[in-house]
Amino acid sequence: MQRQHVLIVGSYVQDHAWQVDNFPVPGETRRALAFSSGPGGKGFNQAIACKRQGVDTVFIGAIGQDSLGECARAFAEKEGMQAFWLCRNDMPTAASSIVINAQGENMIAVSLAANDNLDVDFLKAQARQFQNTNIVLCQLENNLDAIAAAFDLAGENNALRVLNPAPVHPDLERSLLDSADVLTPNETEFSLLCKRFAGIAIPADQVAQTDDSTLHNYCRKLGVNTIVITLGRFGCFVSHGNNLRRDAESFYRIAPEKVNAIDTTGAGDAFSGALVAALSLFPAAAFSDAIRYAGRVAAMSTEAVGTAPAMPTREQMSARFS
Repeated sequence: MQRQHVLIVGSYVQDHAWQVDNFPVPGETRRALAFSSGPGGKGFNQAIACKRQGVDTVFIGAIGQDSLGECARAFAEKEGMQAFWLCRNDMPTAASSIVINAQGENMIAVSLAANDNLDVDFLKAQARQFQNTNIVLCQLENNLDAIAAAFDLAGENNALRVLNPAPVHPDLERSLLDSADVLTPNETEFSLLCKRFAGIAIPADQVAQTDDSTLHNYCRKLGVNTIVITLGRFGCFVSHGNNLRRDAESFYRIAPEKVNAIDTTGAGDAFSGALVAALSLFPAAAFSDAIRYAGRVAAMSTEAVGTAPAMPTREQMSARFS
């Protein structure tokens, strides 16, 4: 049987988004300029970003037996993406509240609901999907035993294991971090991981301003072979261990693409999903090429409101960046 390119185990969240001129202060009721509701969740966003690059993508997640769960099924089917759903009758589908200001910044509250109960036996029942994949991507919006089981199955089948450590789980252990081949934290997540696992105090707002050699040293102390720190408007930083993944340098920065950002919600998900898509599409290319590809997809995703629906297609990205 031909191998699937990418398998994503992760979260589905129904997003409810409000656009405002400025964030409300505590106790204030602020009139919203617009409202929308649509599919989201870090795992699902990344799966849609990957699928829209023309990559055969399989998603595994948990939803409730409710109307929001039906929205999840319908959107996956519309996208032509194969999805395996654990349908829980004892808890609802996850939902979030997102407030976006005029600068495209966001504030988010989320109830992970069914995502926190992705059954390990359900994952093991999808063993064939792990046998047929080259890359497995996970995040931290599910229960940690499910993520560990997914990476165990990936390792048994020699698949590349990519971990987007978002949000950093309070019970995250070093063993799960060590099982990843590629780690994609943002500045806040990198700061938390450094403090917890390397004894390094680096404030999130100082990560982008830290010199490259120091950042590389911090990454090596975390231990994962390849770490990609997404830095928002400052682009991203890449650090490799012994495996340079066809790059010429062990660490470097890549500048961001210039776009007219109106909603940065989901940009990190667009990056992770497009990264694994590029690694699948161009297996002989340098890792830096996949990083540039992912950066362009992430940049374009900020030019539309929403998360999963805002992910650009491969054709749109190619037309924009030639």
